[in-house]
This record gives sequence, C-alpha cells and structure tokens, in this order.
Amino acid sequence: MVREHEDGSFSKSIEEKNIESLPANEVLIKVHYAGLNFKDALSSSGHKGITKNYPHTPGVDAAGSVVWDATGKFLVEEKVICTSYDLGMNTYGAFAEYICVPANWIVKLPQSMSLEESMTLGTAAYTAALALYKMERCGQHSDTGEIVVTGASGGVGTMAISILTKAGYSVIASSDKVDQYDFLQQLGAQRCISRSEVNDQSNRPILRSRWAGAIDNVGGNTLQTLIKGCSKEGCVASIGLVDSPNLSLTVYPFILNGVNLLGIDSAETKMVTRQHIWNKLSDEWRPKNLDIAKRIVTLDEIPMYMDMMLKGQTSGRIVAKIAN
Repeated sequence: MVREHEDGSFSKSIEEKNIESLPANEVLIKVHYAGLNFKDALSSSGHKGITKNYPHTPGVDAAGSVVWDATGKFLVEEKVICTSYDLGMNTYGAFAEYICVPANWIVKLPQSMSLEESMTLGTAAYTAALALYKMERCGQHSDTGEIVVTGASGGVGTMAISILTKAGYSVIASSDKVDQYDFLQQLGAQRCISRSEVNDQSNRPILRSRWAGAIDNVGGNTLQTLIKGCSKEGCVASIGLVDSPNLSLTVYPFILNGVNLLGIDSAETKMVTRQHIWNKLSDEWRPKNLDIAKRIVTLDEIPMYMDMMLKGQTSGRIVAKIAN
C-alpha cells in the first residue's frame, strides 16, 4: 500500500485489508504471481501521471485463479491473466493476495503456460511481442537483417531479445551496462553495443542504413537515430521514453526509405489481439531461456525492489510469488 502524506512525501508498506475494501467489480481473483514493472515503481513514488489518487496498491501484472465471477464468463478456479488496462494505475493492483476487476480485462491462461511463466513474461513480454506483431504486419521478417533493441537490460528489452531470437531474428542489444553483455548474449543477442552507437549527434536528416528495424525503449534522440539509420521498408517500434518523449526529425527517412514508425500501446489492446499475442507467447514465440531472465521475490520484498528499479539497479524480470 502506497500512501501520500501531508508534506508531499510517499511511503509504502505491507498492510492487511479486507476483500470488501477492493473495488466493486465483476471478477474476484486470487493472485498467485505478480510481475514488477517500471510503471509500478513510478506509481509507488507518487507519479501522478500513473496514479492520481492515494492510498493505492500498485501492480499492473497479475496471474491467478478465479474465486467468483458475476458474469459467468469464467469458471471458479480457472487460471487467468490480468494485465494492463487500469489495473495498478487507479484501480487497486496486483501486489495483493486478491484483486477485483472487470471481466473484459481478463485473459484465459493458455494451456501450455504456467501462472509463474505468464508473470515472468508479463506486460514486458506482451509489449515486446505486440511490437513484433505490428512490425511483421508491416512487412518485417527475419531475413531482412538485424533488429536493434534499446534499453536491452530492462524488462521489456530482455523479453524483446528472447522473443525476437525465438522468432528467428538476429538481434543487436544496446545498453551501457557492460557487465550485462554476457547475460544479453545468453538471451540470444548476436552482439552488444553501447547507447552512444544509437545516439547520433550529427544532425543529419538521414543516415546510412545500419539495421533492418528496432524496438526502442528510450525515445528522444535514440529513437531519432534508429529511424534515420533504418533500412528501406524497415520498422521502428516505439515503446518507451526513458530519455525523452520528444521527437525532432525530418520526413526524409519516411519518404526516401519508407521507414515505418509504430506506436505500441499495450494498455488498451483489443481483447482478440491480446489473446492472440498470449497464445503466440505460449507457442512459437515462447522464449527458451525464461529462467535466466527472472528473479522470484516475496510480497514483502516488493517495496525494496521498486526502489532498486527506480535507481536502475535491476535487470531482467522481477516476479513476486503471492500465494501457492
């Protein structure tokens, strides 16, 4: 539970509450696992762009079993996934033993996937997979050349590397965390480069082709560089804005090289697409090396890991085991 104090500060702690204190929604879910994301860490620090009202429980990723369903859409004890929408933002989130959510936020867990695996993947893998899905719909394919993943050591970055590799792509991982390069190559990256190599300062309107496409978690000048250096008909998927939300470049990469800039909104994806992506993650896009990309923690440890995440001291996926 994150609380706001009169002096403008925020605190977080584990509290015991009743199920009746949850919002009145259609489906009650017992949470078995929850994934920790940067958005959760921002919510815990009082970021009003994420969460407007406090006290609040963060957590945008939950996996568990249905306790009751007022709509009759789900069976009792059926295993389900609930990610995105308003969960953990302004609706009490996944870092609790129970959540109560609308039925149309819920995806049935694919048969070949465990609850733990679904949260190892979580919004991070879902977002990366959605980026690849949109890229391929615009003509990207594995034999067109290398794909750059920026912010490669983060949750979305590591999942993007794993999913792209499983889908047959050659991946360039961009990160300034040199101590993570071996780990990124274990995930499947063909090579690792520093952020400076995707941060062109020449102000040229277009660059020589250096990659066939990109999944970007950084934004700002990095995103501009990825677009300007992309090969003809390549796709650049914009996911994050760690560096900056601003974009300043000419239309030359788009009209001379036919580059596609794709915006990735994982929060409000249509349910038919959402279920399709989860099914692909359970099958042909299922990463081979999930165990090396995750860390299992307890509910009590979540506040500490949120602080570490805000300081850039985490890598891969952090998964909280909430209940058996």
